[in-house]
Amino acid sequence: MNPTKRSPTGTYVYCVVAADRRPRLTRTPAGLAGAGAVRLLDVDKGLFIAVADLPLDRYGESAINEGLANLDWVSRVAIAHESVVESFTTAMAVLPMKLFTIFTSDDRALDHVRRQRPRIAALVKRVANHQEWGIRVVLDRTPRSPARLPKTRSAIVGTGVSYLVTKKAQRDASRELASRAREAVAALFDRFAARSGDARRRAATELPAQGGPLLLDAAFLVPRSRAAAFKAFAARESKTLARQGYALTLSGPWPPYTFVQD
Repeated sequence: MNPTKRSPTGTYVYCVVAADRRPRLTRTPAGLAGAGAVRLLDVDKGLFIAVADLPLDRYGESAINEGLANLDWVSRVAIAHESVVESFTTAMAVLPMKLFTIFTSDDRALDHVRRQRPRIAALVKRVANHQEWGIRVVLDRTPRSPARLPKTRSAIVGTGVSYLVTKKAQRDASRELASRAREAVAALFDRFAARSGDARRRAATELPAQGGPLLLDAAFLVPRSRAAAFKAFAARESKTLARQGYALTLSGPWPPYTFVQD
């Protein structure tokens, strides 16, 4: 009887990890569906690669190209990838690799990282003992509950005029908020940037699921030692902005995805 033929595998790379000690993998999630267990490759002293064996019949070039047309599939893969990366956030530094970074062997993966050693050393120096936090600001257009209408004809007419006046005032206020938005978010970005090691703005072109237009989408690289102060500052800014007609959302901490990209 012929033994079952195994599918060829590649080496999938989740991230590069800089740590004083070899990271433990006891709490590392499974990662991509169908992949082998996450394991570490030693690059040199204090630098490791988190990898897994990946079946190429399931994640080869043609399979990936086909899968990219399925947003649900891409989302599941991305979440699985990020869950592994985020399991190393307590290390001195974690450098996430791009989705679908696959090599034909462990040796090829190691060779790639070693050839990139000067660049990796610079990235580690930049993000060591830092976390990424996200700030999003939207124009708050939460509708107010309509007033209860009176029953008499004269009261209805008066209320109708009042309603139209109120609606116009609301539209005028919304336009004023929108016109001041650029200046407001620029000043806000500067205040957060002053409390972080690095800061990046992303194009605010998408519409969030709730609320008004997205005015600011930014990432901040914050030292772990200042994370609590950064969160407290964001909470104070959020209250101030709410009174002015804007809504602020803080997310994180994350690995420094934004700050390791070229």
